[in-house]
Amino acid sequence: MKEEPAILIPKIEPDKLEVVTKPKSKLKIKFFVIPSVILLIIFLLLLPILLFGARANKAYKQILPIVENINIEDTNKLKSDLALVKTSVSDLKKSYKLFSWMKIFPIVGKYVGDLGHSINAGTYVIDAGEIMLTTVEPYLEVLGFKDDGKDSTQTSQERIDFIINSIPEILPKAGDISEKFKKAEEEMSNINPNDYPEKFKGIDLREKLKKGLDLFKEISGYISESKPLLETAPYLLGVDSEDGTSNDRKYLVLFQNDKELRATGGFLTAYSIMKVSKAKFEPVSSDDIYNLDAKYKPSLPAPTAIVDLIKGPYVLSQNIRLRDMNYSPDFKVAMDLFFEEAKDLGLKDVDGIIAVDTGLLVNLLDALGEIGVPGFGNFSTKIEPKCNCPQVIYELESFADVEGPIIWDPLTGEIILRPKNSDNRKKIIGPLMNSILANSFGSTKDKLPKLINAVFKSITEKHVLFYLHNEDAQKAVEGFGIAGRMETGASDYLHINDSNLGGRKSNLYAKAEVEQDIVVNKEGLIEKTITITYKNPEKHDGWLNSVLPNWVRVYVPEGSKLTDAEGLEKQYETTTELGKTVFSGFFKLRPEGVSKVIFKYILPFKKSNDYKIYMQKQPGTDAPLYRIITSKSEEEFLLNIDKEIRIKL
Repeated sequence: MKEEPAILIPKIEPDKLEVVTKPKSKLKIKFFVIPSVILLIIFLLLLPILLFGARANKAYKQILPIVENINIEDTNKLKSDLALVKTSVSDLKKSYKLFSWMKIFPIVGKYVGDLGHSINAGTYVIDAGEIMLTTVEPYLEVLGFKDDGKDSTQTSQERIDFIINSIPEILPKAGDISEKFKKAEEEMSNINPNDYPEKFKGIDLREKLKKGLDLFKEISGYISESKPLLETAPYLLGVDSEDGTSNDRKYLVLFQNDKELRATGGFLTAYSIMKVSKAKFEPVSSDDIYNLDAKYKPSLPAPTAIVDLIKGPYVLSQNIRLRDMNYSPDFKVAMDLFFEEAKDLGLKDVDGIIAVDTGLLVNLLDALGEIGVPGFGNFSTKIEPKCNCPQVIYELESFADVEGPIIWDPLTGEIILRPKNSDNRKKIIGPLMNSILANSFGSTKDKLPKLINAVFKSITEKHVLFYLHNEDAQKAVEGFGIAGRMETGASDYLHINDSNLGGRKSNLYAKAEVEQDIVVNKEGLIEKTITITYKNPEKHDGWLNSVLPNWVRVYVPEGSKLTDAEGLEKQYETTTELGKTVFSGFFKLRPEGVSKVIFKYILPFKKSNDYKIYMQKQPGTDAPLYRIITSKSEEEFLLNIDKEIRIKL
């Protein structure tokens, strides 16, 4: 008999069995799979970065020796080096594309984006370099930057003539180069050095980055604005027009004595008429500013500070004299006034005004060496112990007023005492200009690079200023930054302008340091304290060095509110001028003395993430020391040219 299964035990068929995985097995799978996926993701992220790092290190080792040993005379090596740099940057760009998508990440994405901007800028610069090298190569030997082993007796004048006549061929390429640098600057402008740590592996990363960006912007600006200047060069240099008609130019050259500092660079001590024909310079006449001023009938009111401090002729009449009309810090504004008043005194038939100071003279003599001026002796930049200054400066000041300043009758305004040597200003200007020009244009090619550097340094540091009646020419010099204009813009701004209103040459020794202390208050407004420290380390001599009555004006963004001022003997009312708010007053700096002037004010806008300050250098000055202090950073630099910097607040 077949046994029946028990009722209480269910019958389970094998194909109905359910397999149950223990929880411990699931944990083991997660333990191995999840970390493996994470490691794989990290590896995939790091691999392109590591590859880029390796290529970047290789590129650095290849490019650094090229930069350190660049030789403009060896164009073949320049071409091969440029090709190597181009290949290196191209490889970097390919590697960068593998992780460029990481720009979407917070924090790290900013640095990835900046890296892309740098590579793009580098590509544009290399393209510009190739065009530039091809363009200038035929002229390097002519300009004395390349020695092909041939003996050439061409003078600097002949070489410059050749370059000027070649401008029509150069212009199209100059436009291409300018466009490339503009695109490169647009890329680099996206990088904010304040987003980077101050130090990285012992390197001052932020400071180096700022200096690099500033240098790049400076070079890019000159290159971008060079094309309009090249286009107007034939006009400015009196090169014949295409139809063969004469294009002679005539300029009024004003000599500004920067040792007696005024707003546009110095006291207007003398002037000359200069003819330029086919790039050849010829002084026509020269004279003392007082002789010109004697023909002028003052009719316009003088600024209060001039009346307060100069006294002399202003005791009788408070109308401005011709020689003091460069009181506006904007050179065009000053020359608009000067030319309008002087044109009826025999100066109207000129194409423009060129103002120069002793900085140009010293730079040219540094390049030329000692030169002789018939009837006046030799001139050089060797230090003269009598004044602890360049010999040429000592001699010029001696010719002007070695026996004292010019003195006016306070009742009549007439000159009652004029040192017998004071009239030598006009006598020496013509011969000195002739000698410098003759030596410059007659020099051989070995001195030409030094002369080019001397002229470039002089115009970029505002020892030469241009004011031109031709509208296109004026736009060109303004664009290149050599017209002495006051800039406008929405960023923070600072221009400090000093005027020596005492008749002495104390600016020969006076030095200034500027400190900007920037604080953001609880309302987000920016409070600034500008401290200007003036120093005169030399002893009183009653001639070159005595008490300096200084009219100081501080130009800041329009709408700024002055909260306090210290160190002034007299403070003037806050005004608005040239689209800026102006704080001003005067004080006296004594030999072997120190004067400190402080202005505290609030800017008319609140803190932003991209805070910039644009600082303009006064013409005729050396490079004053500037220091900027915030709660997050401190910077120090010499202001030898106009400069814009970004600051993290």
